[in-house]
Amino acid sequence: MKIGSGLFSIFCLIIIIPSILLIYSMNYDTTGNIGIWLTILVAIIDIVAIVMWIWIYKRILIPLDKLQIATKKIADGDLDYKLDEKDFSEIPFLYTDFERMRIKLKEDEEEKRLSEDSTREMVSNISHDLKTPLTAIRGYVEGILDGVAASPQKVHEYLNTIYNKTNDMTALIDELLYYSQVAERGVSYNFEKINVKNFFDEYVKDLCSELETIKIKLVYIVNVGSYTMIDIDREQIKRALNNIIANAVKYMDKANPEIHFRIRERVDAIDIEISDNGRGIEEKDLPHIFERFYRSDVSRNSKPGGSGIGLSIVKKVIENHEGNIVAMSKPGIGTDICIELKK
Repeated sequence: MKIGSGLFSIFCLIIIIPSILLIYSMNYDTTGNIGIWLTILVAIIDIVAIVMWIWIYKRILIPLDKLQIATKKIADGDLDYKLDEKDFSEIPFLYTDFERMRIKLKEDEEEKRLSEDSTREMVSNISHDLKTPLTAIRGYVEGILDGVAASPQKVHEYLNTIYNKTNDMTALIDELLYYSQVAERGVSYNFEKINVKNFFDEYVKDLCSELETIKIKLVYIVNVGSYTMIDIDREQIKRALNNIIANAVKYMDKANPEIHFRIRERVDAIDIEISDNGRGIEEKDLPHIFERFYRSDVSRNSKPGGSGIGLSIVKKVIENHEGNIVAMSKPGIGTDICIELKK
């Protein structure tokens, strides 16, 4: 049913009612004066009504009919159907509201599709990451049961490998659970005001001892005021920093490995830069390294513990602190991870 049909009925009544009154008055008017004036009045009303009807029909009813068609298209799933803004010059707010609704629905649909694709990819990656150690465990168990490991020493080696594989699986599952909590803000954050210099001095002191054991040089530069404070969850930030350092260590390929840790103060933020001289990241992979389960090459898939979740956890933790994180890298030279935390 066209929107204009109801208004057309009203328009007809505007013309018909005065005409009926005119006929009625002429039948009972003996002088004819009333009939003349009523004729003029009815003519004026009819002319005004016709002009108004033409204006309403072109400026309002036709656009409303087009809007009705557009809403049916949207309901049928055609989110690319657009209206012509020129048709709504008299009622621009309808066009604006419709376009806002259409764009929002389209964005939600695209987000839903990407989420479904991401979920499928996640399930595929989880299956692969769990199947690999499970297959190895099964092989070693069968070796023990079939007597392949004939000596106690061989059995011990097999059991030790099985133990390591189960630890890898446990670490992966723990990371998955933690990522799920961080992504949904299920992790309880304990924000507190801390002294920036004291916090990072303490963190780097412990980190330096760990890196010395694996022969990696740590260069620490801090340029903040002695009394500069920041509001963070110290444990979550430590976890994020640990994931970045672990990633740098994992893909270090230089004879003289180095990690540089720099803290710099700005007027409204604290900048944290962690750089290494490792293998670096290809340009095509750089925009994706903070995506969950993303690994840039096949060799990384074979790395123990290379789940592809660590940097995605870092990004979520920093975002939950209302901060920003970016990565810059040159293959063969190294990678810089820059974090901004607002003061």
